[in-house]
Amino acid sequence: MNEKNHSRRHRASRHHDPVNEKNLLIATLLNFVITVAEFAGGILSNSLALLSDALHNLSDTFATFIAYLAILIGKREANSRKTFGYRRIEILAALLNAVILVVMSIYLLKEAYLRWKDPEPINSMIMLVVGMIGLLANILAVVILRKDSGKSLNVRAAYVHLIGDSLSSVVVIIGGILIQLFETYWIDPLITLLICLYIIRAAFVILKESVNILMQSTPSGLNLALVKKSVEQLPEVSNIHHLHAWNLNERQVHLEAHVELNADLKLSEVKHTRQKIENMMHQEFHIHHVTLQFEYRSDHDPGLIHRAK
Repeated sequence: MNEKNHSRRHRASRHHDPVNEKNLLIATLLNFVITVAEFAGGILSNSLALLSDALHNLSDTFATFIAYLAILIGKREANSRKTFGYRRIEILAALLNAVILVVMSIYLLKEAYLRWKDPEPINSMIMLVVGMIGLLANILAVVILRKDSGKSLNVRAAYVHLIGDSLSSVVVIIGGILIQLFETYWIDPLITLLICLYIIRAAFVILKESVNILMQSTPSGLNLALVKKSVEQLPEVSNIHHLHAWNLNERQVHLEAHVELNADLKLSEVKHTRQKIENMMHQEFHIHHVTLQFEYRSDHDPGLIHRAK
């Protein structure tokens, strides 16, 4: 097994590990405490940067709590109405979290512009103390969620929120020191601008991944042309066509396809061919659920995908 395949297998097995939802609940409580402290500190110090960080933490409080609820709901069993279960609710939660971040950032950018045009005095000492409290709490929350961040897009969205919080707390502290030393109040809206740009960039990455999954795009890293070539090397197979692959959630990949055989085999003989293809999909391409329709001398287009006319 080469190093690349080993790495892919390692990532696939890691994504099957369960997420510890209790860690998300602890991170939610930490964020809520930080939010209350920064709102109070922002009002007392008249710091827009601190208020922006408080709003950022408030959105993160919702983000981690939504992530927590999504994992609990995602554990529900499939039923006749939700035949795939509730696992995709994690993707919806990640999408909602990202949208909240973008909206909040746009609002703060507007406020920063107004403050830039008309700077106001700021109590830098309160700004410093509250910023340090926020930094320590955010670092603790990041450490708590670090292990689970690679297991779920939803948890990773919350994790990115918390990293952003930690970085913004550092910037707030630096800004407080500069204001304390030089009374440069224009630094406050500048800090807000930097925080918001970071948040928007991270949010759009999560938005892109979430939308791709919800649009049932072919999973990144899966080459359908290579899948087709590999299956067609089997002696029993004439061609494989109408391939569709998608993520049910970040961890589970599904594939369906039509397989045209070289001979009119009995159903009992087709079983062995199906097992060969399914094993190939599992072992080489890490596809978890495979649905195949077998054909012989069909009139279907042998191309990779079906194009409706």
